[in-house]
Amino acid sequence: MDATVVAVCHSAEHTFSKPVQDGITLLAGLGVEGDAHLGVTVKHRSRVAQDPTQPNLRQVHLIHEELFAEVADAGFAVAPGQLGENITTAGIDLLALPTGTLLHLGDDAVVEVTGLRNPCLQIDRFQGGLLKQVVSRAADGTLIRKAGIMGVVRAGGQVRPGDRIRAVLPEGEHRPLEPV
Repeated sequence: MDATVVAVCHSAEHTFSKPVQDGITLLAGLGVEGDAHLGVTVKHRSRVAQDPTQPNLRQVHLIHEELFAEVADAGFAVAPGQLGENITTAGIDLLALPTGTLLHLGDDAVVEVTGLRNPCLQIDRFQGGLLKQVVSRAADGTLIRKAGIMGVVRAGGQVRPGDRIRAVLPEGEHRPLEPV
């Protein structure tokens, strides 16, 4: 299966879920045009409270559509945008990508993968018990985060449902994703 964009979303407000759009515009170095998290410095409220000058490594949030099927098996109904992502993907194992992977989206846009989304209690406010589905522990006790990945925009462009996704892995030793 080719990797594709399933849905795109943005919200000008700091809301948990984001409405699905016909298309979004990625702006180099900033993020998603019209989104509350657009900017060079961090925009997530909890991180702004800690240090508003830190770089925004969370300009774009991507989630794999396959997660929705996984949580559906546990009785949860989740649709694109409802977990706050900007881009819903299919056919690419986002969580297995190394830090620094370049995701080419559509004709022009490029997002550099910076790390994992660190899910919070807002997920349980959306649907009680859902947090345990997107955060679990491996047999060795390692925390497994499945609520998507974060990135920064390296090249701007339009992104629409149906666009192809091409991943370019970084050269050298691959660094596994860590929460950002």
